[in-house]
Amino acid sequence: MKCPGCGREIEWSTTNRWRPFCSERCKLIDLGAWIAEDHAIPGEPVLEAPEVAAPAPSRRHHH
Repeated sequence: MKCPGCGREIEWSTTNRWRPFCSERCKLIDLGAWIAEDHAIPGEPVLEAPEVAAPAPSRRHHH
């Protein structure tokens, strides 16, 4: 199979600790692309949940 990072031919093996990548470098480059949102899974955009407003502090009247 080919490394999804650099395209180099690699053997799919349980002894390859970086699979499906050929090396830690390719794995980290791919992770960085996900974090930077250069990669995305197709689909409908997810709307952020509205923030819940904290209740106002209670005001006690002292007489």
